[in-house]
Formats: sequence, C-alpha cells, structure tokens
Amino acid sequence: MSKSKEIRQRILELVQEYYEAEFAEKTFIPGETAVPVSGRSFDGDEMVHLVDASLDFWLTTGRFALQFEREFARYVGVRHAMLCNSGSSANLLALSALTSPTLEERQIKPGDEVITVAAGFPTTVNPIVQNRLTPVFLDIDLPSYNLSLAHLEEAITPRTKAIVVAHTLGNPFELDTVVEIADRHNLWLIEDKCDALGSTYHGRLTGTFGHLATISFYPAHHITMGEGGCVLTRHSRLKKLVESFRDWGRDCWCAPGEANTCGTRFEWQLGTLPYGYDHKYIYSHVGYNLKLTDMQAAVGLAQLQKLPAFIETRKRNWQHLRRGLADFEEFMILPEATPDSDPSWFGFLLTVRPDAPFSRNELINFLETNQVATRLLFSGNITRQPAYQDVPYRVVGDLTNTDVVMNQTFWIGVYPSLTPAMLDYAIEVFARFFKQFG
Repeated sequence: MSKSKEIRQRILELVQEYYEAEFAEKTFIPGETAVPVSGRSFDGDEMVHLVDASLDFWLTTGRFALQFEREFARYVGVRHAMLCNSGSSANLLALSALTSPTLEERQIKPGDEVITVAAGFPTTVNPIVQNRLTPVFLDIDLPSYNLSLAHLEEAITPRTKAIVVAHTLGNPFELDTVVEIADRHNLWLIEDKCDALGSTYHGRLTGTFGHLATISFYPAHHITMGEGGCVLTRHSRLKKLVESFRDWGRDCWCAPGEANTCGTRFEWQLGTLPYGYDHKYIYSHVGYNLKLTDMQAAVGLAQLQKLPAFIETRKRNWQHLRRGLADFEEFMILPEATPDSDPSWFGFLLTVRPDAPFSRNELINFLETNQVATRLLFSGNITRQPAYQDVPYRVVGDLTNTDVVMNQTFWIGVYPSLTPAMLDYAIEVFARFFKQFG
C-alpha cells in the first residue's frame, strides 16, 4: 500500500471513531427533548463517504455523482437521473427543458399555461412564472391534500401545455386519471416527488409516470446530501435538454474534465457562429450552472443504501400516529392515503375541524411549547402570498379546500430518527390539549 493510501485509510478510520464519539445517541427526555418534524438520519458511513470524496479534492461533479445517478435511476426504474444542487433547481430544470426550441411543436412558449395547485410549495410554481408561463390553479381534495380532478379537464385550453403537480407529503395523486388526461390532450406531465421518494401507486414507484420527475435531497427529505436534487426521465432527448440547462445552457454534453466526447469538437456550425467554433462553448439554451459537488453525491450514496429502511420507518411512524390520534377525530381531520397507493410519508397532516372549540394556532402553540414541532402545509394558498400579488394566473373552480389548508392545516414529523417514545409523547401532548375540551 502506498503512503498516501495508508494515510487515507487511517483518516477514514478516525472519522468513524469521531462519529461514534460526537454523535452518540442521546436519551429522550419527554418535555425537554425536542420532537422535530424532520432532520438528518445518518451514521458514520455518511461521514466516511464525505471525507473520502473530499480527499480526492475533485470539487465539482465527479465519480461519486456518476455512480449515484446510475444507482438512483436503477432504484427508481427510469433510464436517466440527472443530479443538481436542489429540488427547487430540479423543478426549474424540468420545466425549462420543455421550453427548448428543439422540441418543435411540443415546445412550451411564453404565454402558455401550466396546470398546478395553489396549495403547494412555492418552487413547484416558481419555474412556471420564471419561464413567463401562466399558472392555472386548481383546488385540492381532503383528506388526501392532492389535486382535485373535479375541474381538471375544464381547466385545459388551447394554451395549456403541461401539468406540474406534487405528491403532497408523500401521498401520490391519482396518477391513472391525470396521466390519461395528459396523454389525451398531448400535455407534458411533471411529477414533483420531492416529498414522495419511495411512494408507490398500483405498486409502481412515483416518478415513473410523468415525462419528468423531480427529487430533493435537502436534510428534511427521505435521503439527504445536505443540499441537492435530481431530475428523472425515461427519455434520452429530455435528459440532454435537462443537462444543457443545468450546465450553462451549453450544447456540448462532455462531463466535467472531459473533451471531444462527440469526436467532432471543432466541426460544428450552430446559430450564426463560424464553422468549427469549439463545441464546448456553443450555447443552445439560456441556462444556468446548477451542478452539485461530488462530496454531496458521496453522502447520497451512503444514504441510498439506507433508503429502504428509512421508507419502512416513515410508514411505521405514520401508522403509529394514525392509531394514537384516532380518538381525536371529533376535533381533527386525519390524513388518508390515495386509493391504490402506498405512500412513503414525509409528514403527518392534520386539519382542525371548522367546528372545533379551538383554533389551529392555539393547538400548534401548545404543541410547540411542549417541544413537539409543527409546520404548515407550505404556502397554504399561494395566491394569497405577498410574492404572487402581481403574478398573472387563472383559477378554475374555487379554492375552498386550499383556504381550509391555509387556515386550519398543519403537520408533524414521521422521519426515521423519531423513536416510539417520541411519538408516544407527541400523542400524549395532543391528549392533554384536548382534555380541556371535554
């Protein structure tokens, strides 16, 4: 073994020892220890992967990223997985790819419409706005919190070009119907599955139904790279477009550090550039640099090995809460999975009933005071958010349930590091609050 390899091995052994010394499991003390909604679930393997990648000092996308893309695409069941720096960027890349002139009659152009929901995360909607398209907002159903199909066909006009919808907190939307409508009207379908890694519909993983799908690897999500995201597709043509928008908009598809993959680097003529202009510096799209680092991808590889266990723990924790809170349905609407689905839950959604003798704020303040963390369902009704007051949009039908979510809905955590003792304590805090009402 060379001297450098020997030192490297010693460093990685010390990293494992450091993890065991610094991140030893702490005792849960009810009422004192926080019960978070989300967080990182990791062990020494992730830290070893991170340091191993850093010792390469290959600071951009490299061998770990390429390995992750291959293994992740295989896990989901698609041909292509393209890493980027966040789930929000993944949404931007997926929709921007569909604006490419190379798609000819399928190209989405400024002024075209994209159907989505108003009760969602801002960066599902923002790429629509940023590409000068018009969002068309539909309501959601309760208690699935997913796209309502009541006005979906009515919302489609000659300007409609795509449907972009998220699987809310891991619960798949009704994919059979949405896919059938999208196909019949020749619409693009993007699945935002940032909260739904591992969720299935009719036994098939979400992210494999649409033309494109997006994933987030933020620490709150099913697996983490710290920051990071991914775009999934079965279509090689869309893969090339996503990579172009991600990599400065360039026409070249060489990986970082490579050159002349096409074999004709100095034989291209595009636009009004002179013949032979270096293909590495020809830009076919107005793109970005949204790559991630190899160190992030290395962490993701370690996390990917734990994903099946993470998914099972999330499901088990959700069921634990569902059983424990069943006695309080007079006060709260409890969540339900979409028929024919098996969600990999991101959180446990609750809606305070309109006739409850307390407000949502009173309940969540009690939970937070007693160390049980809560979150609202993202933007609530995005049309009511200050950032969107001057954004042109259409609403088809009404947003009745969306407003219910804005005023009465919140969620608590189910992520893998929550123990049964933590969940039991959360249920007990709910019980204490409701006791005062009868």
